[in-house]
Amino acid sequence: MRHTGRTDIPLDATGRRQAERLRTRLAEHTFAHVMVSPLARAMETCRIAGFGGVAEVCPDLQEWDYGKLEGMTAAEIRKTSPGWSIWDNGALGGESIEEVAMRADRVVASLRAANGDVLVIAHAHLLRVLAARWIGCEPVGGRYLVLSPAAISILGHEREDPAILRWNDPGEVKLG
Repeated sequence: MRHTGRTDIPLDATGRRQAERLRTRLAEHTFAHVMVSPLARAMETCRIAGFGGVAEVCPDLQEWDYGKLEGMTAAEIRKTSPGWSIWDNGALGGESIEEVAMRADRVVASLRAANGDVLVIAHAHLLRVLAARWIGCEPVGGRYLVLSPAAISILGHEREDPAILRWNDPGEVKLG
């Protein structure tokens, strides 16, 4: 997969099908608030999923700025930087993991202040950092939270402690 952080590409046919599946899965759930990345692929996912008319565009939900690595695959990067990982080495000329975490922390604060369920439509690396920050981990903890396109993940609480209640659920089961 290519690192397409800030490249504003539209959804392809597969992405549109995944967004339609989200529409079906989320149709019976009511959200108090919907937040979406300003990038075209997230906005289109949000619209197809049925939430385009109520979503608030949140610049903090943009994907990691990969800088000079934008458009490259990990294999291509590792040809000149063996062992490279976004989690350990960051993005040359782009955002540091600390900068991504600052954005994620602002989103987490918004989620914690919300009254009711919030739907967030964004991008894999950013959402992995956000989930790590939600549960109080360092942002690099996101490396362990693999996230597929259009998967449903639920952040919540186990008693008073922030918790990941569901993660990377791409299935056909409706949210419930």
